[in-house]
Amino acid sequence: MACLDARLSVPAMQLGEPGPDEGTLLRLLASAVRVPDHGKRVPFRFISLRGDARRVFGEQLAARHLEIDPDISPAVLDKDRGRWLHAPLIVVVVARLGDDAKIPEQERLLTAGCTCFALLQAAQLVGYRGNWLTGWAAYDRGVARLLGLGDDERVVGFVHLGTPLTDVPERERPDPAALLHAWTP
Repeated sequence: MACLDARLSVPAMQLGEPGPDEGTLLRLLASAVRVPDHGKRVPFRFISLRGDARRVFGEQLAARHLEIDPDISPAVLDKDRGRWLHAPLIVVVVARLGDDAKIPEQERLLTAGCTCFALLQAAQLVGYRGNWLTGWAAYDRGVARLLGLGDDERVVGFVHLGTPLTDVPERERPDPAALLHAWTP
């Protein structure tokens, strides 16, 4: 349980080089796909953003935001551009949610979400840290098209991975005893 007990998110702006190389990423994903998957549907896939692709994605994201809101401030557009430039690797986790007569969409979405957490855990085990982010871009269909997602696909998260540039303090965690209630008939 020590690995789970040590888990914490490092703000994406505090992640830098080095990040996982391609071979390490594939190994991390091999662990991340070992999630509960009712019906063996594999309702997820991954897109990697590294190097100059991060800058280009940020530019295109800012253009999309300006298209949505022509009155948006330059500061917000700068944030859209810059948020992708800190962590050396960003893994876009995509849920594949097409029609399925047997497995509810909610279960498949949760399975895809589990891969985000498993990816963070795997990265931490080999010395990297990360942050699972969403924001407006995860929910915008224009951004989905930019990433090449199909109509039945959704961004579950942008998992930023790299090496912490500073120590991140532990935050207060909820008391499990306060969250647990025994059901009695």
